[in-house]
Amino acid sequence: MTPREKALWLFGGILALLVVASSVGWLLARRAKTDSGRATVENLVARVNAWWVMIILLAVAFALGKTATVTLFAFVSFFALREFVTLTPTRQSDYLPLLLAFFVLLPVQYLLVGYDQYGTFAIFIPVYGFLFMPAVATFAGDTQEFLERSAKIQWASMITVYCISYAPALLLLKIPGYEGSNSLLLFYLLLVVQLSDVLQYVFGKLFGKTKLAPRVSPSKTVEGLVGGGISTTLIGGALYWITPFTWLQALAISFVIVVMGVLGGLTLSAMKRGLGAKDWGVMIEGHGGMLDRMDSVSFAAPVFFHVVRYFYT
Repeated sequence: MTPREKALWLFGGILALLVVASSVGWLLARRAKTDSGRATVENLVARVNAWWVMIILLAVAFALGKTATVTLFAFVSFFALREFVTLTPTRQSDYLPLLLAFFVLLPVQYLLVGYDQYGTFAIFIPVYGFLFMPAVATFAGDTQEFLERSAKIQWASMITVYCISYAPALLLLKIPGYEGSNSLLLFYLLLVVQLSDVLQYVFGKLFGKTKLAPRVSPSKTVEGLVGGGISTTLIGGALYWITPFTWLQALAISFVIVVMGVLGGLTLSAMKRGLGAKDWGVMIEGHGGMLDRMDSVSFAAPVFFHVVRYFYT
């Protein structure tokens, strides 16, 4: 099959699943009798509706090409960074490094990705950004909790801009025999990450008894992690036909994506709890904020990119 035919089959299958999910949600809503049952169904319907919007946006971006996809992820990073900064206490003296993060680091990082400047975008934020943001902050003359404030802004830029930018950077990889199919590789990463989150939620609701990290993420269970992780790994292996991997390699790589996604979700959840918040925002109904959807991607994307770059280019 050509890359276009593979994409049509993939998006067609996902749209069919969403139609089924929407139909199931409609039936469950009619049958729900208790308040808790109706609340669960409403959450499910909100999640499915959000998925419709996300899939349509991704399909349009992929159809329009690399520039549109990179631009879409730049906006994703912008909203995620805004959510992080909104929840993280800042002072007036932090405005200069925040301006640097929003209006210099973020656009330059994505311009470097868009122009395939791997040697520069791989070090731009963790070297130059991390050096200049605290240096700029010193001109405000505010030394109160200077280290803590600088670390917050640096970590925000790292998670929401640098790490997420590795997702569209997959479009730049030159993989022999896989020309013209890199958008499928990006979609594979996003699909495995999001399926892992969904299936862990489903298995946790059905079989969850043992809390995984109750003080960090009360809803996550060991049963949900194991059931959702194994199921997602198997699905990732079955989707090898849209990747440059064999089915066995796809199994191994999807397992790596699942593990990194779980670590990302737990790490960002710990930050939320430390800030006294349940969600990073309310931008996506049923899903919380943009960063609530991208926390797993922020950990999985750089590792997936480097695995593919090292072994397949």
